[in-house]
Amino acid sequence: MIYTSTSNEKIKNIKKLQNKKYRDQENLFIVEGEHLVKEAFSLSRLELLIVEENYDIDIDIPKMIVSGRVMKYLSELETPTHYLGVVKKNNNNFIGKRIIALDGVQDPGNLGTIIRSSVAFNFDTILLSKDCVDTYNSKVLRATQGMILKVNIIRCDLCEVLSKLDNYKIYGTSVVNGKNIKDVKEKNNIVVVMGNEGTGVTNEVQELCNDFIYIPMNKNCESLNVAVASSIIMHELN
Repeated sequence: MIYTSTSNEKIKNIKKLQNKKYRDQENLFIVEGEHLVKEAFSLSRLELLIVEENYDIDIDIPKMIVSGRVMKYLSELETPTHYLGVVKKNNNNFIGKRIIALDGVQDPGNLGTIIRSSVAFNFDTILLSKDCVDTYNSKVLRATQGMILKVNIIRCDLCEVLSKLDNYKIYGTSVVNGKNIKDVKEKNNIVVVMGNEGTGVTNEVQELCNDFIYIPMNKNCESLNVAVASSIIMHELN
């Protein structure tokens, strides 16, 4: 069977997953493209595979075949791919030993880059304050290049969670009161807190930090993009 109508109830329900409210309600999200679909399948997270007619993919799972018109309707890309996957969210609330905590990060590209870098540099947990951009925003997913499926991400009351991490060293960032990132000795049971693109880390979260760090750089540059800074810090602590 080939689904050709955008009015079909199954198609409309998949389309709803572009809405955060529906993603949260169903505990599902959409990935686009062969790479992300295969990544989700390899981790046993792929719930439904949608393939455009006249295309195929080497995945041993029942496929929902749709017309090019329906694929374009379901896709959020200007040039739709030929494959979509409906994927289970990760609901693991286990907190690991190497954590990056994000306080109000709003740009989906920044969050996606930080997620990708956290996998590259062996940070096993990302804590997101409740006002961070939605983890499963399509722009976030594309920026992660599939790495969102390989790291534990927890959206939480950041102050509440940080206040309970008694055996962790919690680092904020500060050029004035911080120490050079290269002088940090801890490699495990650490938390690095990064803040909003415009306003930085909130005062409430700063008060929970045990110490502060900074990245040494040319004085002609006042600051770095939060994704770039996060990536450098995670690299140095790796």
